[in-house]
Order: sequence, then C-alpha cells, then structure tokens
Amino acid sequence: MKLTVENSTACKADMDLKSYLREKRELIDHALDRFLPREQDYPERLHAAMRYSLFAGGKRLRPILTLAGCEAVGGVLEHALPAACAMEMIHTYSLIHDDLPAMDNDDMRRGVATNHKVFGEAMAILAGDALLTHAFDVISGTVSPIKEGKRLQMVREIAAAAGSMGMVGGQAVDILSEGKESMELPILEYIHTHKTGALICTAVRVGAIAGDADELRMQDLTEYGKKIGLAFQITDDLLDLLGDEKKLGKPVGSDLKKGKKTYPAVYGIRESQGRARELMESALDSLSRFDHRADPLREIARYMVERID
Repeated sequence: MKLTVENSTACKADMDLKSYLREKRELIDHALDRFLPREQDYPERLHAAMRYSLFAGGKRLRPILTLAGCEAVGGVLEHALPAACAMEMIHTYSLIHDDLPAMDNDDMRRGVATNHKVFGEAMAILAGDALLTHAFDVISGTVSPIKEGKRLQMVREIAAAAGSMGMVGGQAVDILSEGKESMELPILEYIHTHKTGALICTAVRVGAIAGDADELRMQDLTEYGKKIGLAFQITDDLLDLLGDEKKLGKPVGSDLKKGKKTYPAVYGIRESQGRARELMESALDSLSRFDHRADPLREIARYMVERID
C-alpha cells in the first residue's frame, strides 16, 4: 500500500507508509523482546502469558506514533524507544483485560485465542497487571540521555492517559452506558476520547517530549493527537460493522450485540464516515508548521481513516 500526501506544502516527497510501518514494527518488536522478562524466567507461566499477548501481532500503532512524534521534531529515534515500548505494553494490558468475561468476554484477539482462553482468567489478569507496571519500569529504569525532568513528565502523562481520567475512565463510562436507549453526543465523545483517544494523543506527545520539542510544536502535536485519536475510534466502530473478520482478527458486529453505543449506532454510517474524515483533515492542518519529517504522521492520519475503504 502506497499512500501519497496531498494538499500539504510541507511534504517534499511521497513516502511508502507500508515500508515505514514494517520497519518501525521490527524495531519495536526487537526492543520489546529485550525489555520484557524471558519466558523461561520464573514465574514462567506469568511471563509466557505476558509475551503471548504482546507478540500476538497487532499494528504497533501507538509506539509507532511515539517514534513518529519524535522524528517530526527532529529528535533521536532511539531516545523515544523505551517510551514507545511502554505505550505498547499498556495498550496490550488493556486488551487482555478488555477481553475478560467480566468486560467484553471475547474469545479472539488479533486472530488468536484471547489470553484468558489460553492461560485462564487469573493469569490473564496478572499478565495485564504486570505489563502495566513493567511499562513504567522501562521508561524510568532504562539508561537514557533524556533529562530526568522530561522522563518524569513522560511518566506522569502516560499514567494520566491510562488511568481513571483517561483510558480506564472511558472504559468505565462505556460499560455504564451499555444497553441504554439513547446517548448524548458529549457522553459518546467522552468515551471515545478517553477510552482510545487519550493513549493515542499521549503516544504522540511523549515522542515529542523525547525529541525535545518546543511549546509551539507540542501544542500542534497535541491537537493532531486529539483529532486522530477520535477519528481512529470512529473508524474502529465502522470496522466493527463493515470490516473483514479475517483482517480484524476478531468477530465483527460484537459492539452491536453487546448494546454498546458507537458513532454509527447513534449517528449512522454515512455521518460517522464524514466525521472521521473531518477529523483527519483537521489533524493534517495541525501539522502545517512541520516539514517533511512529519510526513509519517500525515500518512498515519490518512491510514487511520482510509482503512475502512
């Protein structure tokens, strides 16, 4: 897949997004393997469960956004790698817990059996807990040229994005809203911007922090992150209705069966598609002050929305 950047004066040349994503996934996977305890380390069952879900595939979108955010401000890629890996650990922990019977009760994730189906519910919970806590150990404990003050800022931002004022808060409101006959737009957007958007926006921000971005660049990237975070979740909602089950690696229509309130369920498919595209264009506008080094961010924004086509 080759996507080109249009309507962008900052772009100097077309880029191959597929190659970029593959290259960064390989870099991240290699680092994750180094940062995580080995499967044979005691307690072996726990570490096997952690590794099972972490290396079960996936797009690595959040850590790639961290690396791309660092690149966009002219930073050194390796400086952002620990934070990028931490983002993927936290995302994977959230998926393990989401799939549990008490939550979404899913049997498949990324084309394979969910963690609790392989290791049991108790070990799945502990694997998620361990990935979450290990993420912060990786950021704070890895030898890095990043100043301590900036590392502390990264830790605090990720913790806020993952906690009750971010992802977990969005998950809670999502669960509390299941089965309700109607939902107001502010509540729906709260769920989307917190359950999914908070971690995506923070992924971009911590990359920029690692790249020593100035305040103006941070503001622009924050706007970009907020827009693509919401656009990504709207598109995910659409894929749950219109997507290919083989490509998704999980059954389609699961949100509808569970009575979840999604954009297409509330506003219809066409309006949801239009909203996602508006957010994508707004995200691209946020990068108008950036040069070609932000092209990966531009391409990723388009990919997030166009994957429904």
